[in-house]
Amino acid sequence: MRLRPAGAADAEALAAIYGHHVVHGFGTFEEAAPTPADMAERLAAVQARGLPYLVAEIDGAVAGFAYAAPFRTRAAYRYTVEDSVYIDDVRRGQGVGKALLARVIAECEALRLRQMVALIGDSANAGSIGLHRSCGFEPVGIFAGVGFKAGRWVDVVMMQRTLNAGAGARPDGDGLTLSGG
Repeated sequence: MRLRPAGAADAEALAAIYGHHVVHGFGTFEEAAPTPADMAERLAAVQARGLPYLVAEIDGAVAGFAYAAPFRTRAAYRYTVEDSVYIDDVRRGQGVGKALLARVIAECEALRLRQMVALIGDSANAGSIGLHRSCGFEPVGIFAGVGFKAGRWVDVVMMQRTLNAGAGARPDGDGLTLSGG
């Protein structure tokens, strides 16, 4: 397995992997699969902020992707990011997600960020919850029944992981550049 920064040429693979989860799962609350152009735009927006957006390749094919994005756009959140991890369905359970998430965490720590949160669709999403636990995330709550997808109400599991000194010390950098109030 090879981890590397995602590039515009990966947009089709990103759209295929993510689209599968949109259509067949509850890990995301999107209901229509984005196009490769949509995914290229999303990728560019994350990378423009200097945040990691990585792919895992196995035998030359994209097996999954993970990235960190701003948690919220208000300035006080500039030290906190939210992660996302999506794995090709045929590659789930092979360590791809853990390798990607561990690398995203390391890159966010290098950026001197302080908190990473995960908002996991579906409290029955044992794979994602277990992945996050294995990478040091702790559950912090559940938004019960906040999404309605595929004819049923779906929870959001909230998990959090401290980066660097977390809230135990004053920030030692400027954090993310965010827009909005």
